Amino acid sequence: MNYWLIKSEPNTYSWDDLVKLGKDHWDGVRNYQARNNLKAMKLGDLAFFYHSVNEKCVIGIAECVREFYPDPTTDDDRWVVVDFVPKQKLKKSVTLEEIKAMTSLADMVLVKNSRLSVQPVTREEFDIIITMSETV
Repeated sequence: MNYWLIKSEPNTYSWDDLVKLGKDHWDGVRNYQARNNLKAMKLGDLAFFYHSVNEKCVIGIAECVREFYPDPTTDDDRWVVVDFVPKQKLKKSVTLEEIKAMTSLADMVLVKNSRLSVQPVTREEFDIIITMSETV
């Protein structure tokens, strides 16, 4: 199993939107590195759902339930989507500020390249953030 982080502006598409729909495709990716990350996702992979811009926090966990296929929002065949379902909302959101404060997360892609909308997360990073989310 692999781990990922997917980012969205909450006023455009939020965790609550995914929960409401129950399942949805992750579309609109127009960055080659992010697209390649979508192509690398496998069934059962888990992704942190990250609210970007104003909130800047990990809010939930989504599961990949369909591997990449052509993005239905464009006729350009370079772009792909994957399908996600909401797995669970974190007990407590984990902010970018909290993540940056953890020396054990200093090499996380979110810290080093925060603009990338779809990014890999190591198992260790995933576990650390889960632990942080359980500390109220």
